[in-house]
Amino acid sequence: MRVVIYTETFLPKIDGIVRVLCLTLEHLQRRGIKALVVAPDHGGKIDEYAGHPVLRIPAMRNPVYPEGRISFVMPTTYRRVQSFKPDLMHSFHPVWTGLAGVLFAQWLKVPALSSFHLDVERAARFYKVPLVGGMTTRVTTWAFNHSRYSLAPSRLVQKQMRANGVKQVGLWRRGVDAEMFHPRNRDMAMRELLSDGHPEDKLLLYVGRLAPEKQIHEIRAVLERVPGTRLALVGGGPMEASLREHFKGLPVNFVGYLKGEKLSQAYASADVFVFPSAFESFGLVILEAMASGVPVVSSRVGGAQDMIAEDVSGFTFDVDDVEGMVNGVQRIVATPEKLETMRLAARTAAERQSWPAMMDELVDCYDALLAGKPMPI
Repeated sequence: MRVVIYTETFLPKIDGIVRVLCLTLEHLQRRGIKALVVAPDHGGKIDEYAGHPVLRIPAMRNPVYPEGRISFVMPTTYRRVQSFKPDLMHSFHPVWTGLAGVLFAQWLKVPALSSFHLDVERAARFYKVPLVGGMTTRVTTWAFNHSRYSLAPSRLVQKQMRANGVKQVGLWRRGVDAEMFHPRNRDMAMRELLSDGHPEDKLLLYVGRLAPEKQIHEIRAVLERVPGTRLALVGGGPMEASLREHFKGLPVNFVGYLKGEKLSQAYASADVFVFPSAFESFGLVILEAMASGVPVVSSRVGGAQDMIAEDVSGFTFDVDDVEGMVNGVQRIVATPEKLETMRLAARTAAERQSWPAMMDELVDCYDALLAGKPMPI
């Protein structure tokens, strides 16, 4: 089987979409499936991943979302895709590059699959450019409906896609590496680092980009109202300077980027994962925290409600409901017994969602596409 994967973002940029794409490519390699990645040029030198070639196409910085790219598909792009002799196309969200994947599939008369990875509509609303969001939603809805299969990462997103007019939407759920992210990685030296030398306090953790839509500033209310709490921020981004000023005088540690074993230790060494994001496509970090035995307090975005069982493995709250976030943290750290019970529940829930199983569901879709069968998930 030969598949071309189109993406709006790729290495060296690191985000949830890139992580899912890299895991997909690794799984395809293990399954003996050949892939070609078509991605906008982010200035990196990476021309292959997991044995799969990467075709970079010209791109400019997105004026609405500076970390993103607007790509320009050229005639040479089509000729390179054609020479790969693909059996099918997979667009990781059809906006710019991904839209070309749907069109190329029609021209080459091969089946197309499109999966949801970018909540462009809510991002545009958040950044106060609703016209851009409306136009993009219409384009992506057309592309989803002209793909043989469309896949959502969660039931919430599935519902949103249907409301926007996408006719048939299956589920391609997200998973976690439950061996990499595990409670056994809890490490006192890491806890000392994250807590800035106060490991006895209740340690709140955020992992991800320090960007406006993550609404990290709202966690200030938790620090001010829940005694004995501290916050560690793992990651970096455009809001770091303003967040340092916002949290000045409060027990907040800006740790920077961590990866591999250090990242696993950071998750497992925390007490509560806090995630007040305004919008998400899924929220992989939630599942990573749960696999690490850390209960989660998250806004109701992406797949949060699919992953978190209320008052069992964590709590969810409406976007911008700071009171709900504060109450969730208070209830988790109220007693050592409560915290330990929720730790175990979070780990148990995450163990049921392994990446290999989720990726096999995608390969099942590929097989069904080529066989002309109905959507299997």
